[in-house]
Amino acid sequence: MDKTQQDLKARYQQMVKEATPKPRYGKNLILAFLTGGAICTIGQLVYNLFDKIEPSRIETTAATLAAMIALGAVATGLGIYDWLAERAGMGAAVPITGFSNTVTAAAMDFKQEGYILGMGSKMFIVAGPVLVYGVVASFIISLFRAVLTGILF
Repeated sequence: MDKTQQDLKARYQQMVKEATPKPRYGKNLILAFLTGGAICTIGQLVYNLFDKIEPSRIETTAATLAAMIALGAVATGLGIYDWLAERAGMGAAVPITGFSNTVTAAAMDFKQEGYILGMGSKMFIVAGPVLVYGVVASFIISLFRAVLTGILF
């Protein structure tokens, strides 16, 4: 690279640095905390409701997870979750409703390609690696626990 190209590159990098918006970490942190907390509070309210209906704790937990996944999917379909995620960032992405949002949004994006080759095959593009990692990590941790507690031997 000659001197002129280096100068142009340096000026370009300076312009990019000046034009890049500065993140507001404090505001982002507070919004993420409040949003994640609000979603978890809704989850707790749903859990308390199912706790009065379901006979066991396992069934209460399963019903709560299914309800929160459904709420996340409906909110995504109505555009509410995307609006919330733009403002709250990771506070909306971390709970199980964020996972539901990811799968539902991918399914909605590829719906025009058909139900099988569009929605069916593309909806797990983003969520697929998360599922694989979860299954593999669960297996390894379970194996580790079994070895430590002596269940295998």
